[in-house]
Amino acid sequence: MTAEPQTPSPSGDIADLVAIMAWLRSPGRGCPWDLEQTFASITPYTIEEAYEVADAIQRGDFADLRDELGDLLLQVVFHARMAEEQGLFAFPDVVHAITSKLIRRHPHVFGGDRDMSPEAVKGLWDSIKAEEKRARASERLRLGLPADAAAGLLAGVPSALPALTRAHKLQAKAGTVGFDWNDVEAVLAKIVEEAGEIVEARKSGAGLDAVADEVGDLLFAAVNLARHLDVDPEAALRGTNAKFERRFAAIEAALAAEGRGPAEASLAEMDALWNEAKRRERQG
Repeated sequence: MTAEPQTPSPSGDIADLVAIMAWLRSPGRGCPWDLEQTFASITPYTIEEAYEVADAIQRGDFADLRDELGDLLLQVVFHARMAEEQGLFAFPDVVHAITSKLIRRHPHVFGGDRDMSPEAVKGLWDSIKAEEKRARASERLRLGLPADAAAGLLAGVPSALPALTRAHKLQAKAGTVGFDWNDVEAVLAKIVEEAGEIVEARKSGAGLDAVADEVGDLLFAAVNLARHLDVDPEAALRGTNAKFERRFAAIEAALAAEGRGPAEASLAEMDALWNEAKRRERQG
């Protein structure tokens, strides 16, 4: 007769986290919700936790960051546990894969030239990644497996990435072979051009799909501008979202002091309150 394991206690040992996850996934004694999860059902939570890590960093809330990193780590352990149950791999294999990759991609640190510049390190990293990709393709061929679905230059940019981030990565990859604008002014001109095409599409009575296509082109060009200015478009938009929330909250607070809400105020009133909130922020 197998003894029931003791209820776990909080621990700083990763092995204990792995063991707790195994317990939660154990038929007959685990959690019904955890037991019914699959790779696909957990994926949205994995993405959400990564965003919550980024949000804690942006807010400078390091106590929250500690908790959010734990939530993200749980996602890794959860996926690894499901893989182990299917005989695919286990958590130690995940750790082995990343430690091997870090050592392999840092030859300048582990036995090489430690005086390389950051730019040279990035170039070395990219060349090692390219070699890994070729080796992976050869191995798939040796095993009789189908080739990667996408073997071109833009392969490896995950489709599940946020659209702004994915656009940035696609443009950067294309830029490595010279398919890029020469300077910021050219990108700014492209943004003006794309905005004009939206105007023309609306004037011509184009359908929603055609207008949406032009809006997408404008957003893609805006990401290109951010890239040329060394600005992370995802982080920049998160910052603007936070600014919008902050200033709109100021509008609500000002109106609430008068016993009103936004629905009872005119656009001109709210715009004036917005500008006042903006002025106070700038004065600091």
